Amino acid sequence: MPGCVPPRSRGDGAYRGPGMLHHLLAGPSGSTATVVAGAGSTPSTLNSDKSNTYDNNVVQRIIGAKAGRPASTAVRGPAEALAPAVQQVEIDEGSEGQRLDNFLIKLLKGVPKTHVYRVIRSGEVRVNKGRAAADTRLAIGDLVRVPPVRMADPSAVPPAPAREFPVVFEDEHLMAVNKPAGVAVHGGSGVSSGVIEQLRQARPTAKFLELVHRLDKETSGLLLIAKKRSALVALQDQFRSRETGKTYAALVVGAWPASRKVIDVALHKFLTGEGERRVRAVDEDNEDGRRSITLVRIAQAYAGFTLLDVTIKTGRTHQIRVHLAHEGHPIAGDEKYGDFAVNKALARGEAVKGVRFERMFLHARRLRFEHPASGEAIELEAPLPAECSSFLQTLPS
Repeated sequence: MPGCVPPRSRGDGAYRGPGMLHHLLAGPSGSTATVVAGAGSTPSTLNSDKSNTYDNNVVQRIIGAKAGRPASTAVRGPAEALAPAVQQVEIDEGSEGQRLDNFLIKLLKGVPKTHVYRVIRSGEVRVNKGRAAADTRLAIGDLVRVPPVRMADPSAVPPAPAREFPVVFEDEHLMAVNKPAGVAVHGGSGVSSGVIEQLRQARPTAKFLELVHRLDKETSGLLLIAKKRSALVALQDQFRSRETGKTYAALVVGAWPASRKVIDVALHKFLTGEGERRVRAVDEDNEDGRRSITLVRIAQAYAGFTLLDVTIKTGRTHQIRVHLAHEGHPIAGDEKYGDFAVNKALARGEAVKGVRFERMFLHARRLRFEHPASGEAIELEAPLPAECSSFLQTLPS
């Protein structure tokens, strides 16, 4: 699941959402107002329990106002140029709170991530003269020893293509896009570029654009991007403290039992012998496991499949995919944890006669969070992609 990503300098841009954003924000504090994105759509207040889950409108719900978060000072981190000798880098406000691995990945641009993790594990990287793990959080004044590393040849890396993505919401602090399946959120691990690099290329005048969280490459749906450092810090704090609400649409293989509503199974992340990142379910007393909670509700039952509304209370890597597979109902099209025979039949048009489905059916459809500047509670929704909604229409009930 999603994790927090290190800041990188880019910046502000004007609203570029689909159509006009109709602001209906009149009323006293605590009142409910609605914003509907999409030309020609009709504003309507969204009730999460009663609304049409897969409505064609993209709806933002603002649920009253709270006190705004104080803006943090936007101070630049260490210089991006890499010296050939050992560096001693003091952490300032611009890098406070970052994980050590993310800080180094940003600092050592052009160095493969595998090498960054290798020098951390070897102890060549030190924090305040001591060894530190990759997930160590850095504080102001920490002194990080960075060893000499070999840089990749910048000329060998092709520039990311400029690309805009469907905008669900945007203001001067943040933007939310509807990410298509098959596109990584960022480059690395054999991927030359992702959403963030392509968006920066499309907006060359932007001073700050940075991922707030992650989605798997195969997952479509809502993705938040900060346009100011203060917004990035505030939003990442919300994700870390589980103050956000994240709901997904998942089509699973088989008939999901109506009684199964809560999955509370620990997960363990590991690397295979080939270096592939995987996650498995483990017993709760396993010292390597991390408690993970997923809430499941049946949205629609079909012959051979079930459409689920899935809300995660923890944000572990591949949490939904592993939890559903562990229950014996993997996500349709999941090439890593799924039913490979069913996936092959779907791709060949054999599972549903004459209809091919060639992606993982997992879509981040709803996201709730507190606006980093105003403190307003915001709820965003993104409709199912056309290939998913079309496939559902072919399934017999």
